[in-house]
Amino acid sequence: MNRLIYYIVTLILTIGYSADSLAFQSEEIVSSIEEFNTAVDNAEPGSVIVMKDGKWKDVALKFTGEGTSKSPITLKAQTKGGVTIEGESYLELGGNFLIVEDLFFTNGYTPTNTVIQFKSDKRIANNSTVKNCVIENFTQPDRDTDDHWVEFWGRNNALDHCYIAGKSNTGPTVRVYLKGNEHINNRHQIVNNYFGPRPRKGGPHGETLQIGDSYTSMTPSYTNISHNLFDRCNGEVEIISSKSNFNTFSNNVFFESEGSLVLRHGNYATIDANLFIGNDNSSNIGGIRVINTGHWITNNYFYKLTGEEFRAPLAVMNGIPKSPLNRYNQVTDVVVAYNTWIDCGTPWNFGVGSNVDQSEVLPASEIRSARAERMLVANNVIYSDRESAITRRYDSIDGVTFKNNTIGGAVVNDINDTGVLSNAITIEQKGDILFIPKEKLDEVHMGFDFETIKTDLFGGSRENQPRAGAVVIAPEKGRKLVDFSKYGPSWFKPKEENKNIPAITVSTAKALIEAIEKGESGAEILLEKGEYVFTKPLDITKKITLKAKNVKQKVKMSFNTEDAAFKMHPNGRLALENISINGTNKQDAIRTLEKQMSSAYNIFITNSQFENFKSILQTSKSSFADTIQIKNSKFINFQNGIQLANETDDTGEYNAEFLIVENSNFENFQNSVIDYYRGGYDESTIGGNMILTGNTFSLSGLADETKILIKNRGIVHVTVADNTFKNNSVDLIAVLWGEKGQKPVNNKITNSGEFKIVENLELKLMY
Repeated sequence: MNRLIYYIVTLILTIGYSADSLAFQSEEIVSSIEEFNTAVDNAEPGSVIVMKDGKWKDVALKFTGEGTSKSPITLKAQTKGGVTIEGESYLELGGNFLIVEDLFFTNGYTPTNTVIQFKSDKRIANNSTVKNCVIENFTQPDRDTDDHWVEFWGRNNALDHCYIAGKSNTGPTVRVYLKGNEHINNRHQIVNNYFGPRPRKGGPHGETLQIGDSYTSMTPSYTNISHNLFDRCNGEVEIISSKSNFNTFSNNVFFESEGSLVLRHGNYATIDANLFIGNDNSSNIGGIRVINTGHWITNNYFYKLTGEEFRAPLAVMNGIPKSPLNRYNQVTDVVVAYNTWIDCGTPWNFGVGSNVDQSEVLPASEIRSARAERMLVANNVIYSDRESAITRRYDSIDGVTFKNNTIGGAVVNDINDTGVLSNAITIEQKGDILFIPKEKLDEVHMGFDFETIKTDLFGGSRENQPRAGAVVIAPEKGRKLVDFSKYGPSWFKPKEENKNIPAITVSTAKALIEAIEKGESGAEILLEKGEYVFTKPLDITKKITLKAKNVKQKVKMSFNTEDAAFKMHPNGRLALENISINGTNKQDAIRTLEKQMSSAYNIFITNSQFENFKSILQTSKSSFADTIQIKNSKFINFQNGIQLANETDDTGEYNAEFLIVENSNFENFQNSVIDYYRGGYDESTIGGNMILTGNTFSLSGLADETKILIKNRGIVHVTVADNTFKNNSVDLIAVLWGEKGQKPVNNKITNSGEFKIVENLELKLMY
């Protein structure tokens, strides 16, 4: 009888399983794109399509179907990370309740506009998830080609525990679209991801996340961006560009990322419990930039952020009266409460972007004169050993109300208001970079809706525990504030650069060529005394250092080549030390590839001499150098100098981020010694950096039509100090941009023209 009951119960339970639950057991391994397509066509709720481990190259993966909430359709790798998607490949999702997991995109790029898209043809994805996937260096061959690595369409889609890094071409890494009713109120989830390093791009359109665009910015999105790590996302001044309404940014870590979380368009964002971590080496690492209305900025922790203006720890912008959708609306009804700034430069910047004094060169639609109104700054804590004011003001702050803010350390209170209490706190260290006040600070302002701020930075309850600053309940002492292992897929770890590469010693040109071609990236190649003669250019495809083995013994490299001595490839890094390099006046010393310069290159020249070349550096339009650094070197007999002026579309792009020249000599150049150009007016493009100190420029410029020795039009950060200019056949040494604070300092000029300062530089509007 008992056995009969057992079988009856078993039968009932078996029958009771839904068809969806039984379908979930349906797994099919596919090993080709043809098998994949067939499996997709036949997929039903609960189907699991398993891609066989191996390399899938040049594949268009169109994953469509109709799953259910209980029985989604799943696409996954046979083993986690065992499927690499390479070549010209992409993935599209279309339908409902689809899951993609454990795929690895590498060694390729998309032939379309996206790598992963929540839409396939006209079929939109909803309620679908991409998780535990990796997209690494899946960048376009040409830097100027625009694409996105992930595109959100539809509603209720998620990007979860993914690792995404290395995009170097134009376009945001992740883009959320709101074009049409089927895409608004979308409630997408971007959570638990590791957004790894995005290199400097040199111009706009290098965001890591963009949520909406200017023309859909007044629509509700409700996208949630939480528990993500943004690690050195340096693409441009905006790490995140929020361009829609009701988005939430919470519990994210922004680690040494050269940009800001920017509320670019749209209203009513919530920014809560995020970490913004900088260092003492960069003033480009930003915090939060505020535009528009109704935002709540609470429980955030800012550490060692020293930037100003657009990259300030907190940048509150001026708006444009009756602003068009693609410009800047006035800041109104914004709350900044219960935040902490530790060891930051000037924490609060108000009136950022104010440009009334540029009215002579800008149309009325560009004049940012609308100050913040009805803004409340309350219950915040600022502490620093740096002696600096708490505000930098570019306009009046009459529209800002301060309540119960507390400062301590060497910070100077420049606000004549009872809402800021000076020197009232001391701090104690509770973690590697976590500092909190020793004092309780329980006298807080309870503004409208402040009771809705229920937790602190770490999720500790604020109810019945009033305390200013981001932290109510301190964590255990010694806590590490950022755990990198928490983000992205557990199965993936990015490769670490090998820093223990043995040096290679060579004594012949043949051996040097072989060492460059076969040596490991990062290798140091030591050249024995003698002359090295080359009839072909040296291709720099990796990190290479060439230096004299003995600095007291002369090493000479001679080039009888057609176009260049050195050819820079994407990701190439050339360092030259203590070497004499000669040409025949027929070739450039260094030249980039004409096409497919997908990623930045770097050049470092120290204690070296170049003689008899067409140019020091000749660049192509789409090429980009992160850093060009020249120290204690000499350049003699050139037609042209450093050529960084091929981005002429006036769209904010430029050919190098940093040009640093120190204690070097430039003699007998027929034309200009430097030509460095950024065209197009865009206040958010704040790059281009040129530093010239301690150099000598002589006998140059005779054949230059412009009669300008150093051309730096549109470059924002320029330092020209302690140089000597003698016997140069030019009218102008350089034209400096006064509005950006550029001025010559302590230069010696003999028979070499003069500096000209233009206060307001007229540039073509980009929009």
